[in-house]
Amino acid sequence: MIAYRAMLDVPRELALYLSRLLHAERRRRGTRKNSRALTCFRHAVLGLRWFRQNTDVPALARDHGISRATGYRYLDEVVIVLAEQAPDLHEALQRAKDEGTAYVILDGKVFSADRCSEKTLSVKGEPIDLWYSGKAREHGGNIQALCAPDGFPWWVSDVEPGSLHDLTVAREHVLGALYWAASHLDLPTLADGGYDGAGIGVHTPVKQPADGQVLDVDTRTRNALLRGLRCLGERGFALLTERWRSLRHLTANPSKIGDIVKAALVLTHFEHGKIA
Repeated sequence: MIAYRAMLDVPRELALYLSRLLHAERRRRGTRKNSRALTCFRHAVLGLRWFRQNTDVPALARDHGISRATGYRYLDEVVIVLAEQAPDLHEALQRAKDEGTAYVILDGKVFSADRCSEKTLSVKGEPIDLWYSGKAREHGGNIQALCAPDGFPWWVSDVEPGSLHDLTVAREHVLGALYWAASHLDLPTLADGGYDGAGIGVHTPVKQPADGQVLDVDTRTRNALLRGLRCLGERGFALLTERWRSLRHLTANPSKIGDIVKAALVLTHFEHGKIA
């Protein structure tokens, strides 16, 4: 074994914020003082190392002097306490309106993952992998996100299997609230062509007619303007996956993908001053 010194490139304030959440969780569970292998601060550092560096959990456990099983359990606790701080959908929409946001951007992403052997039937009645995305050409979970006009992510949904279309997942988790935002907050939504037919308040580009007819100049101009505004929404997922490297490929149970992405969202919000 070779020992070496290292620096974790996250603000100390973030580790202190996470350690306070872990301390509150231990009190809620009735954990006795000094009965844990790690202090709340060291526990927080373990979790932040995993999110930031995607360090192998057995290696994290070894570095912190705990067993592999304890390392996985401690990491689950970090994910849970952070995910519980993620903003509610209506709360995120109201905050966007209060900050003077003119519109929000809806986008979806399949987060790469393994341990996805569950089967289902396709629309043609053929057996397929439930978590396999034909669009992304890999296994993973579909997450929907709402972003500010500059691409900063405000909210992320629970996870659904990667085989589901973005519009299907959006109908399940977000479209109802977007209709409310359009009618009560005067807050429209921009989305790509995959959400065509989403409904009132969700603006998507007009598709090229199947018969080859050319769109008129006004419609083409509208499409160009809409795509120019909406494309910044791609920055939302990039902020999460580039900063928190563990999101690039997840080895956890697919059902936990949603909590992990929500936890990363909370970390991002804290670093950008969205959480006091």
